Amino acid sequence: MDHYDSQQTNDYMQPEEDWDRDLLLDPAWEKQQRKTFTAWCNSHLRKAGTQIENIEEDFRDGLKLMLLLEVISGERLAKPERGKMRVHKISNVNKALDFIASKGVKLVSIGAEEIVDGNVKMTLGMIWTIILRFAIQDISVEETSAKEGLLLWCQRKTAPYKNVNIQNFHISWKDGLGFCALIHRHRPELIDYGKLRKDDPLTNLNTAFDVAEKYLDIPKMLDAEDIVGTARPDEKAIMTYVSSFYHAFSGAQKAETAANRICKVLAVNQENERLMEDYEKLASDLLEWIRRTIPWLENRLPENTMHAMQQKLEDFRDYRRLHKPPKVQEKCQLEINFNTLQTKLRLSNRPAFTPSEGRMVSDINNAWGCLEQAEKGYEEWLLNEIRRLERLDHLAEKFRQKASIHEAWTDGKEAMLRHKDYETATLSEIKALLKKHEAFESDLAAHQDRVEQIAAIAQELNELDYYDSPSVNARCQRICDQWDNLGALTQKRREALERTEKLLETIDQLYLEYAKRAAPFNNWMEGAMEDLQDTFIVHTIEEIQGLTTAHEQFKATLPDADKERLAILGIHNEVSKIVQTYHVNMAGTNPYTTITPQEINGKWDHVRQLVPRRDQALMEEHARQQHNERLRKQFAAQANVIGPWIQTKMEEIGRISIEMHGTLEDQLSHLRQYEKSIVNYKPKIDQLEGDHQLIQEALIFDNKHTNYTMEHIRVGWEQLLTTIARTINEVENQILTRDAKGISQEQMNEFRASFNHFDRDHSGTLGPEEFKACLISLGYDIGNDPQGEAEFARIMSIVDPNRLGVVTFQAFIDFMSRETADTDTADQVMASFKILAGDKNYITVDELRRELPPDQAEYCIARMAPYTGPDAVPGALDYMSFSTALYGESDL
Repeated sequence: MDHYDSQQTNDYMQPEEDWDRDLLLDPAWEKQQRKTFTAWCNSHLRKAGTQIENIEEDFRDGLKLMLLLEVISGERLAKPERGKMRVHKISNVNKALDFIASKGVKLVSIGAEEIVDGNVKMTLGMIWTIILRFAIQDISVEETSAKEGLLLWCQRKTAPYKNVNIQNFHISWKDGLGFCALIHRHRPELIDYGKLRKDDPLTNLNTAFDVAEKYLDIPKMLDAEDIVGTARPDEKAIMTYVSSFYHAFSGAQKAETAANRICKVLAVNQENERLMEDYEKLASDLLEWIRRTIPWLENRLPENTMHAMQQKLEDFRDYRRLHKPPKVQEKCQLEINFNTLQTKLRLSNRPAFTPSEGRMVSDINNAWGCLEQAEKGYEEWLLNEIRRLERLDHLAEKFRQKASIHEAWTDGKEAMLRHKDYETATLSEIKALLKKHEAFESDLAAHQDRVEQIAAIAQELNELDYYDSPSVNARCQRICDQWDNLGALTQKRREALERTEKLLETIDQLYLEYAKRAAPFNNWMEGAMEDLQDTFIVHTIEEIQGLTTAHEQFKATLPDADKERLAILGIHNEVSKIVQTYHVNMAGTNPYTTITPQEINGKWDHVRQLVPRRDQALMEEHARQQHNERLRKQFAAQANVIGPWIQTKMEEIGRISIEMHGTLEDQLSHLRQYEKSIVNYKPKIDQLEGDHQLIQEALIFDNKHTNYTMEHIRVGWEQLLTTIARTINEVENQILTRDAKGISQEQMNEFRASFNHFDRDHSGTLGPEEFKACLISLGYDIGNDPQGEAEFARIMSIVDPNRLGVVTFQAFIDFMSRETADTDTADQVMASFKILAGDKNYITVDELRRELPPDQAEYCIARMAPYTGPDAVPGALDYMSFSTALYGESDL
């Protein structure tokens, strides 16, 4: 009992005395416990190469019960009785119960006779007691143990997950999110937790159970339907299954801790290198900015205008307000970073950082002093220059402002008054132009005062001898001349607008009538052209017949449509006569529509041309559909025979490869007969390929007469040929091995029987765990201790040299035939690497990339020397060299 005293154990076991009196009264709980306890027992018994099917029957003789206790405790029990009598069975069960009691477990109402008699309640109670002692009792989390420790572990691991609240071992697990959260917390790549829904417990539970069985080697101990269908799932079944997750995930903790230690040291070293790069870049940028700024501050050339001098002052203020403060902060941050970096390097026993030439802190301070010297007097010089120009430019600026406002107002006015837009305008546009012209006349009168003010200011500048008076006078003269011209153009435009308005009113009504009738007729023709040119896609004769009927109905409407066309053209001809008589420049446009007579005639002719083309296309499609249907039926008749034939042959070859009827020569002969019959079937495949070629040329993409496609047939045929050839080759290799190694037929049959027994999925290969169980069943002593794992790794390197993760039967026979014949200091980092390396004197590139993040793994690989010891393998690295590269010889 190690760290638990007898009183603690009895106190914990006491609530279980009523186990068989209350809980097993519920049939649903009994069913859950049967399945869970059976799966739990088999998860351990399979290590010994056996399992149980019926929990109350298979433990009756005590043999498998004693074997189970030996596997889970790692201790040897007394030698069991091999007799078949009741007394022998009771003796074996008593030995098992005595061993349980020797571990400080108090057995309540459980006797050997009940177990031998197959008492279900007593058997389940005994298994629960074993599970408590060996799977749950030793769990310890934050000073809590056993059930409370397991519950606290579950709560800690699932705390960050939404909709998960683990309070017990029954209803808290019904929705399945708790199991999924445990898996996602430790192996997030196995489950997309964000897609799970609390209202879909069956999917959640089955996802967790399947992932645990496939990737975590945790057998499926529960049925999702039983949990969802039970108001309160069995607590013991849930505890048993959850404890398997605890033991599965706790084993990876040591490797994770070692990797974290290495990551911490690497992160500090990488951060120091980043700070060095940041200092060099920041120093270079700051010195370059100072070099560019000093010549600008030393420039004292005056400007001739106030605007230019004000812009210089604004630029200087922007420099003081926007550009210089960030550089002051950068300079301060540069010194802080430099001091911080030196401190970190000193604490890490690394050499002090020396910046490149010209980028020392003293170099930057010297350059900064030159910058501040250049600033002195620059702002005072700017202000004196601005006051001097302000006195000279006041009147000139006032003239420019008023002249600019007037010129901006007159800009485009002459062109607007000369524009003859009324010649092509509609009646409504003419009325709008008249209103707009009246508003312009009012605006023109309001601007008379500004013109007079501009002339007065120009006269004052001439009297004061302004240095730029010639340009002012020329500008003032242009404004006065333009003003006189605007008055004459305004009167001329009013007369032209009034004359045009009267002419347009006479033809407006005819345009409106034309538009009302042309628009719907044009829409009808566009719809007809679209329908006649529409590409149709049909798959049956009925569909093409429906299109033909609709087309005949459309042709019957064409005579009435032609009468409406002639009436619309008559209205347009009447408008043309009026325009020619009164010489109105209408530019050929109608304000109510954009549809022209030419467009109507053109579309009508196009409709008449499209009708016979549609007739021909419908007839051709009808004939094509009849031909396609014949091709479909012809292909389906053959495919429905060939597809099942290929499947049958594949199954027959699979049975031959795993059965042990006759000698290897008999099997080889039988397989070659199958190969001959398969090759003789090739002409039928070729004939089907020909039919498929015709279907592809006809662009047929579906066939309701068969579920087989040519691709399915090709893949199946190629797999069939590959499978028969590979199987023949395997048997031939087995014959060569048998003859070369002197293996008898009986030994070969025994090897095949053992291999087939552990090949659960009949794939023809064994996984590592299956292969390990097979070796144990053949008498190999391969335990779970480091020595046993090393031995198994050695064997796997022989049978699976390419590390494919599977063992073929041929590799199995070859093997059997040969047998018949790193924390922050250097010491802590090295200890962590030792954990990752195991018993080896080296660590491989693949191991580093598997255990560490990508960037830090490559960081280590670049700093390690190749390992050249006698036990070296490809990719082996001397991890001792890492400490030398990082810390120096003094720390080793």
